[in-house]
Parts: sequence; C-alpha cells; structure tokens
Amino acid sequence: MIKLEGVERMNDKQRLEYLLLALEGQLSSEIDVLANISNATALIYAIVDRLNWAGFYFMRGDELVLGPFQGLPACNRIKLNAGVCGTAATTKETQLVPNVHNFPGHIACDSASNSELVIPIVKNSKVYGVLDLDSPELERFTELEATYFERFVEKLNLYIDWEEI
Repeated sequence: MIKLEGVERMNDKQRLEYLLLALEGQLSSEIDVLANISNATALIYAIVDRLNWAGFYFMRGDELVLGPFQGLPACNRIKLNAGVCGTAATTKETQLVPNVHNFPGHIACDSASNSELVIPIVKNSKVYGVLDLDSPELERFTELEATYFERFVEKLNLYIDWEEI
C-alpha cells in the first residue's frame, strides 16, 4: 500500500526520490506487466504536481500506440518523427519542451498542455515506446526531473519485459 501523507511538504528532489522508491516497491512485488505499467502512471500522477497527463505510448510497427495513462483521453496513435513523442522515439533522446507551441509538428492531444517531458523507453538498443508527461504550465519541467524520469524508465527496464506489452 502506497501512503502519500507528507508528499505535499516534500521539495522536488524529495518527491522524485520518493517516486523511485514507490516504483521499486510496486515493481518488486508484482510480476504482471500491465499492472506495473498502470500503477507506474498512477504513482507519477499522485506524486508529481502540476501535471495534466502522464502515461505511456508503445511501439506498434512504425507508430506509437496509447498505453496506460492518467488524465483526459489522448491521441490513440502517433507516427514516428511526429510531435514530441514521435521525436523522442525516433532520436532515442529525452525531449524537455518548455513551450510545446514552439515545437515543430507538435500534436495537441490536449489543448491545455503547454509543456512536455518525454523519455524514450530503450532497452538493448531497441525502442519500445515513450513515457510522456504533460503540464498546463509553460516551462514546467526541469533538468532534475528529466534526470529522475530517465532513472524511472531505467528502473522499469530492470523489471519489465517490454516484449510482453
């Protein structure tokens, strides 16, 4: 059972450390891939503030397909090289976008989103998808968060066989 009392009093780094600890607890106690990915999104949405969407897109052929998420309904499919998610999947590089409206080819799944952080899910040099975080605030995401969410995906990679998705 995850307890969230006190999270609101934590600073950003403490929240991110707690997020990784909570994820480790979830992943180490459950083997079902879908349960773990679903709870990973719930942990992000519960612990990280000022988000309007958090979730996964997974590779299906030559496009990304929506996976478990928290927030309003989202785009079902995103082509590679399209938008922030497609760019992260194609380049295998984290995309920290302070203002999505200035990002060439941005896809507005939710018109309330103004900034975005997308971490590619890469294991053994193969791209399996992306972790996507959106915020209604401009310049919401920091380099610290990018680093911690890269660690978040690394932790997922230790426990999850992405071929099962």
